[in-house]
Amino acid sequence: MSASLAQTPSIPVLDLFSLKGKAALVTGANRGIGASIALALAQAGAHVVLVHRNEQTSTSTLETINAWYSSKASSDASTPTKASVVYADLSSKDAVKALVSNASEQLKKDTEGKMERIDIVVHAAGIQRRAPAVQFGDDEWEEVINVNLSSAFYLARGAAQHMLSTPSTTTSGGKIILLGSLLTFQGGLTVPAYASAKSGIAGLTRALSNEWSKQNINVNAICPGYINTDMNTALIADPVRSRQIGERIPAGRWGEGWDFAGVSVWLASEASKYVCGECVVVDGGWMGR
Repeated sequence: MSASLAQTPSIPVLDLFSLKGKAALVTGANRGIGASIALALAQAGAHVVLVHRNEQTSTSTLETINAWYSSKASSDASTPTKASVVYADLSSKDAVKALVSNASEQLKKDTEGKMERIDIVVHAAGIQRRAPAVQFGDDEWEEVINVNLSSAFYLARGAAQHMLSTPSTTTSGGKIILLGSLLTFQGGLTVPAYASAKSGIAGLTRALSNEWSKQNINVNAICPGYINTDMNTALIADPVRSRQIGERIPAGRWGEGWDFAGVSVWLASEASKYVCGECVVVDGGWMGR
């Protein structure tokens, strides 16, 4: 047996993707890509903690996840009984800084003290503002940068502090997944703040990975292409632009939220243990053209 095979864990390969016994904190999970990621992590066995802006936030993702848990509980005792919810305005620095700690406390409460460690953090929340650069306002710039980039740093920093100070019951030190974009690599049109923030996500992912990989915390980013979500409503509604985009995508279609299920579970699981500082593009082949 080769040295590399001798070091391979004697565990069925599909078990590497299991998230049973782990807890995942997900921002931006009330719709779009974030909702699909949250459901995928739940289906892989994780106890999901959803971040709602306030009590008026849609509970559709929460209800879908809880329905999934209920359908599996009778056949699998390890299935969580319900998802947890914490509240935070991601445009508030203080709220983001307190998010992981608050999520841990809520998790401990909901599991009656059985769990308190957040093993996986996914920052899928994001906002978009469109205007020509010469007309782009200061307030809009700061709003987009704060929610899409600054909050990613504050959340990741808080997650790492928590992961390093809270013992893990598994071999994983922790998983942090940020959301980039095609504009992590391209400039886009009339979206200067969004393009800048998403470019920053690439640098942030690599910088944090360089520091934390040796401490067994994996930091990676998922970079979506053109996806059928509310953020792209204006593009989809423009018949000329929508056609142009569709014709350029080798897969022949716009992406859907569920296209992120597999990659999110992979990056959140032991299956990606040696994947560090990567920006994984999920774009139907757009970047290959």
